[in-house]
Amino acid sequence: MLNHLLTTNELKIEEIHEILHDAMQFKAGMVWKPENQMFAANLFFEASTRTKCSFEVAERKLGLNVIPFEVQTSSVQKGETLYDTVKTLEAIGVEAIVIRHQQDRYFDELVGKVNVPIINGGDGCGHHPTQSLLDLMTIYQEFGRFTGLKVAIIGDIRHSRVARSNADALTRLGAEVVFSGPEEWFDRELSLTSYRPIDEAIEEADVVMLLRVQHERHSQKGSFTANEYHRQYGLTLERERKMKPHSIIMHPAPVNRNVEIADSLVECERSRIFKQMENGVFVRMAVLKRSIESLKGGTNHETTHSERLLHSI
Repeated sequence: MLNHLLTTNELKIEEIHEILHDAMQFKAGMVWKPENQMFAANLFFEASTRTKCSFEVAERKLGLNVIPFEVQTSSVQKGETLYDTVKTLEAIGVEAIVIRHQQDRYFDELVGKVNVPIINGGDGCGHHPTQSLLDLMTIYQEFGRFTGLKVAIIGDIRHSRVARSNADALTRLGAEVVFSGPEEWFDRELSLTSYRPIDEAIEEADVVMLLRVQHERHSQKGSFTANEYHRQYGLTLERERKMKPHSIIMHPAPVNRNVEIADSLVECERSRIFKQMENGVFVRMAVLKRSIESLKGGTNHETTHSERLLHSI
């Protein structure tokens, strides 16, 4: 069975640990390459710098040949469906495909119908599993555990695929997750009992995880100016001074400086924002390795798509 990576919800706890282990081994210098020449393609239907470039570096570090693919110059412009694009790439020999798409759960139309591993590079407001895994790696590097940690996820919760993926994974790994931000951006699917006032959340958290305000996903213009948002819901210099001594700052980026976080805090001693980006390459190498290995008979974690969903919260 192919090892797609579609959501963190579908990963068993032991699979998460295995991916993090491989990622840390890659960071420590482990070399792993497929036995034969292999091809990968990155299909990004939304703008991306970090995720797309990170995947491409990871693929090249593993010795994969990366097929150039730009939506603007592809047959997508002629009306080709996502399914037909993937089947075409599969037919010409591509063996790993990364997709970012504006549609929630775009992958549902592919799973079970294609014979190439699909790695989700982000779907609409749904999931961003490799971002979640690199966040987990960054937290584990810092604390050496998840159990007993309090993680505050703050900001545009409803439109954030990062929030949803991280809340699920961190909770299953034993951390306590609390949310904060504007009430109009709360996500009713997440536990409303976990929402905290911003100052309370920041003062109690071991990890303060800020989210980008995703204007492109808002159906209506927001009611905040940048200054108002920063004052009410951002990590200001004053709030940073009230954080616990050992606590760290994270953000999936791109950062809106002086909106979600004060400019001078982006690269402060507590910040792990660029560490997250660095870890992303190693996590994506581990994820690609897992998918490529599944082409040769799979791993010990072969369960059906529906069975995997049962492991999530």
